[in-house]
Amino acid sequence: MPPFPSSVVIREVGLRDGLQSIQTILPTQRKIEWIADAYAAGQREIEVGSFVPARLLPQLADTAELVAFAKTLPDLRVSVLVPNLKGAERAIDSRADLMLVPLSASHAHSLANLRKTPDEVIAEVARMRAARDAAGSKTLIEGGIGTAFGCTIQGAVDQSDVLRCMQALLDAGTDFVSIADTVGYASPAAVRDLFEKARHIAGDRFCCGHFHDTRGLALANVYAALEAGVARFDATLAGIGGCPHAPGASGNASSEDLAFMLADMGIETCIDIERLLALRAKVAQWLPDETLHGSLWLAGLPKTFANHTAIA
Repeated sequence: MPPFPSSVVIREVGLRDGLQSIQTILPTQRKIEWIADAYAAGQREIEVGSFVPARLLPQLADTAELVAFAKTLPDLRVSVLVPNLKGAERAIDSRADLMLVPLSASHAHSLANLRKTPDEVIAEVARMRAARDAAGSKTLIEGGIGTAFGCTIQGAVDQSDVLRCMQALLDAGTDFVSIADTVGYASPAAVRDLFEKARHIAGDRFCCGHFHDTRGLALANVYAALEAGVARFDATLAGIGGCPHAPGASGNASSEDLAFMLADMGIETCIDIERLLALRAKVAQWLPDETLHGSLWLAGLPKTFANHTAIA
């Protein structure tokens, strides 16, 4: 078995994946406080929102303002999700560091979620790359392949379709590719197998795993991805989030649980877990009517655990 990565980046996606999936519309000032506190806790990559029409997702209508604030924090990589060329143009104008373009390997989910086939999304990515280059922008493009382990609409998704989409995204000009278990169907064995093949195709350009905890396997799936050499993962504070096409799905692995697991394995994250738990307590107060997840906040850090992480 190859050694685990010595350090791992946890990209906080609660401000996008989490907030878009709940009814509460968090005020902009609260979101700014969330970003500032996450940064103070050592997180150095945050997905602050999505450039989608406000009428569709009013929870994310202030994304440009959040990017502007986040860009004032030194060494913070500011990510946004973009569903199409117009969203990409807004991301470029905002000077976001990275834009994530979602692509569903499931044909049925792609039509339901984006009203485009996977191949139409890939063609749109090529146009985004051309617009980025024409603007002389430094915003990176990450193609995120969702429903990689199955789909609530379509059912099975062939591994070959996932890998074909990955190669096509690279050919279309994405800087990076990532894989998401959008509906919580993944298991550790399936993750290890697919991620090893993805790494063979994309090398270090395969950069991230995104796991939902629908059936309690998110952290186990992270462990399998670590075995495949992946060293960057999405997570949401308090495990908020879900998928509109996956009834009963919870959010990602909770950021605080993932940070604890990695630290206890001796893997550096630069996250101060006690500060992250303090932020979680704040967010719980801000979202009193929402269902939150995670385990560490209930039991606390064990007496045998020493939080030696240093803030970068």
